[in-house]
Amino acid sequence: LKLPKKYGGLEEEPTTYYLIIEEIARVCGSSAMFVAVHGSCMTSIRVGGDDQLKDRIFGKLGKENLLMGWALTEPNAGSDVASIETQAVLDGDHYVINGSKCFISGGAGGECADIYTTFVKTGNAKGKKNISGFVVEKNTPGFRIGKIENKLGMHGSQAVELIFKDARIPKENLMGKEGDGWRILMESIKETRLGIAAMALGIAQGALDQAINYAKQRVQFGRPISEFQGVQFMLADMKMQVEASRAMVYQTASMLERGVKNILPYASMAKCFASDAAMKITTDAVQILGGSGYMQDYPVERMMRDAKATQIMEGTNQIQRLIIAKSIL
Repeated sequence: LKLPKKYGGLEEEPTTYYLIIEEIARVCGSSAMFVAVHGSCMTSIRVGGDDQLKDRIFGKLGKENLLMGWALTEPNAGSDVASIETQAVLDGDHYVINGSKCFISGGAGGECADIYTTFVKTGNAKGKKNISGFVVEKNTPGFRIGKIENKLGMHGSQAVELIFKDARIPKENLMGKEGDGWRILMESIKETRLGIAAMALGIAQGALDQAINYAKQRVQFGRPISEFQGVQFMLADMKMQVEASRAMVYQTASMLERGVKNILPYASMAKCFASDAAMKITTDAVQILGGSGYMQDYPVERMMRDAKATQIMEGTNQIQRLIIAKSIL
């Protein structure tokens, strides 16, 4: 969807791209995750890669069915990105990377993705000044998949540990120059967070659809439960939250499309609000379906588990609130 047309992609505008994520997530959050992760990777390469790197990687994506993964989180560096410990050292025509990443999406069926964008330390500078971005391809010597996590939700999109042990990465795979990683991250993350917001919106809409349909069909005390005011109030609140989320997501997408500067706080607002709303809406959908909602015969229990991930991915909602507060104080 985001792949430039010159490489055989659709090069969709942000609004269309997020609409597609929403619609996929309405049925399956895991499937939407693959689209969002691909978008994150391509954004990083688009922002940081030179023409040679873009031609090589985007050219492959245009010709082959490849999975991509975005590798940032580490055991000691979650929301505190500047504390990453995985290290890359230049050795001739290659960078040698040592360290590990955790909870990384993009693979499937016990296999790692074909191409990763990853962010590691280079040089001796402290904090965010020493972060650099690299493209790492599958089957790179010294690079392998580690533990496959057992997750609460998003079961169709695996989360894995990535292990770098003297992994040799061609220096041409460096995005930009050493120390450009933070800039690339900040340019990318406003789009990736909005992708999570669109995913949360889709999950919420799907749960609302299920709740409405069930409430109309389920008869208790001689009438559909949709005729009981208690259920009506729940559905009304769910609908308001969905539409408020939709307004925030697509207002921010429009700002991105128009090239508005400094939209990161708005992306954080959309991500935080939409994911919190999705968690509430899916929980209420399970409640409306009652015992049936708790069973795997209906999709709302899966939607509730999937919604939880959106409150955590791409920065926890507590981090989003810090970003929002900082932007107004």
